[in-house]
Amino acid sequence: MTSTVVTRPGGGRATARRLAGSNAVLGILGFGAFLLLLELVPRVGLVAPEYLPPFSGIAAALAEQLGTPGFWIAVAETVRGWFVGLLVALVLGIGSGVVIGTVPALRSITASTIEFLRPIPSVALIPLAVLVFGTGLGSTLLLVVYASMWQILVQVLYGVQDVDPVARDTARTFGLGRLARIRHVVWPSALPYVMTGLRLAAAVALILTITAELIIGTPGLGNRIGTAQAGGAVDTMYALVLVTGLLGVAVNLAARLLERRVLRWHTSVRGERPA
Repeated sequence: MTSTVVTRPGGGRATARRLAGSNAVLGILGFGAFLLLLELVPRVGLVAPEYLPPFSGIAAALAEQLGTPGFWIAVAETVRGWFVGLLVALVLGIGSGVVIGTVPALRSITASTIEFLRPIPSVALIPLAVLVFGTGLGSTLLLVVYASMWQILVQVLYGVQDVDPVARDTARTFGLGRLARIRHVVWPSALPYVMTGLRLAAAVALILTITAELIIGTPGLGNRIGTAQAGGAVDTMYALVLVTGLLGVAVNLAARLLERRVLRWHTSVRGERPA
């Protein structure tokens, strides 16, 4: 006697949606618990309100900031520095990664240089950035591009190296030129790595944008955080820090959404769908 398992069409997708909804609810509950803890800790005296005000005070300061044009100008400046820096890093990382990865001799020559430059913290370049670009947007872009490019470049190198040798040899057998092989063989194999690098670089770019604004004084949210701290406006300082955290969440969600859309053909995405 045999038994037959019947899978309802769309069942896998429905299960995935239920899991995603459950995770979202748990995430919201966890964040709510964090905010409650933030409200209670200063009120019970564990931390002085002068150093950590209750969340209600932070929320009031945030509401006040939302009503000022300067706040939105600062948000726009931060987003602009993040986006432009990430875009430049993406172009440089993909371009140099494909060129270096597809030329074995070039990869051997540059391997030690990449491993030497990659660990250097971007903040160590702040004196150079200020010397060359002053306190303008150029200083922020230098730090953002330097930090973000390595995330993309290294992933592209891994992606190019992961190309199936049989597919590469087959393309050569059929007479495909270098550009055609990159387009039809190398790029599809490297694209998942590119998207991973982009997702990592997006977060790093935002961190360095805020850091540059905070330390160098480039206009943006980081600059306003430093000004609030220097002026003793602790509530406003924490409100602006909260905004940077929300920006980070938005950047991560946008990067993951873009990754799913671009890689909808890939097994890592299609594996969640019913066969």
